Amino acid sequence: MDLNYTAEDLAFRDKVRAYLEANLPPDLQQKVLNHKRLSREDFVRWHKILAKQGWVATGWPAEYGGTGWTPTQRHIFEEECARAGTPAILPFGVNMVAPVIMAFGNQAQKDYYLPRILSCEDWWCQGYSEPGSGSDLASLKTRAERDGDHYIVNGQKTWTTLAQHADMIFCLVRTDTGVRKQEGISFLLIDMKTPGITVRPIIMLDEEHEVNEVFFDNVKVPVQNLIGEENKGWTYAKYLLGHERTNIAAVGRAKRELQFLKRIAAKHQKNGQPLINDAVYASKVASLEVELMALEITVLRVISQDSGRPGPEASLLKIKGTEIQQRLTELMVEAVGPYGLPFDPAFLEGETEHSVVGDDDAAPLAPYYFNFRKTSIYGGSNEIQKNIITQMILGL
Repeated sequence: MDLNYTAEDLAFRDKVRAYLEANLPPDLQQKVLNHKRLSREDFVRWHKILAKQGWVATGWPAEYGGTGWTPTQRHIFEEECARAGTPAILPFGVNMVAPVIMAFGNQAQKDYYLPRILSCEDWWCQGYSEPGSGSDLASLKTRAERDGDHYIVNGQKTWTTLAQHADMIFCLVRTDTGVRKQEGISFLLIDMKTPGITVRPIIMLDEEHEVNEVFFDNVKVPVQNLIGEENKGWTYAKYLLGHERTNIAAVGRAKRELQFLKRIAAKHQKNGQPLINDAVYASKVASLEVELMALEITVLRVISQDSGRPGPEASLLKIKGTEIQQRLTELMVEAVGPYGLPFDPAFLEGETEHSVVGDDDAAPLAPYYFNFRKTSIYGGSNEIQKNIITQMILGL
């Protein structure tokens, strides 16, 4: 296989880079590059800028309003966005529920929901995990009972990212309790404004309101909001998770953060010398860089195969990508030492120009480190991913 970019690929990269340089608002770029918190308005603003260019749905076929790009072009675009410091296009609508609607939804669902996802008219969240059903997702207990033209939904979801902003939630619900647990699950699209839905914040260790509990109390959902067939939702759920795990690898962002790490390690000193010159610390950085290079080559190998949909190799990318992300944040905190200790939420929220620490690079790094503890858990814990690899790749 040839893992080198063609002349056409390089020309495409130049086109993307020029567009980002001309259209990425500097205030958004500085928030991302400096690890500041992003608001709902920040995400929507960048989404709409890309939507105007037709570059929001890089993985969608052109017939649905996507770019129709090749896997290599999508990889280049994501890498250039990470390099430039753009806000992420939130995955829940564009990269998670949309592929499920395209693959398993009916024509009316495609016609209604896909344009609203493209325009960011609907902000989506994910209703998968429950208090007793995380990695063992098939044990979920949220019920949906058929009542005429509606399902009546009762139960609870948790760790629901940014549900406080959401217009819609795609939800796994149990519609049959008399069969094997994987066979009694359905996939519903639920309007978050429906009576009976309560969103309760979960405040994380960094004091940010990023995730929530979502409660359903006799919530009426039209049967027309069912994706595919009743009791076939586990198939659709696994299809969605493959897309999620592939995106979690985030090689481009890791490459950008590696450069940031090298910069702060050159600024901070140990024994009167830049920390990056310390043999022990430098070896840690070098080892991590080698692992990141290996991950990037693995991603390119997966792209070159282009099977059309993620396979079990997505689990490999998820494990290694999240391990590298966590190691990057660990080395950042190690580099800044005591400068990372004070907690300055006003600076993180952009309410003050400079941090109380006196080091604006260091101030956000402890919250950043704490936040990234989650990456090896969400999208299916890394332990579960190893089981998938054992069974589906090694055949054990």
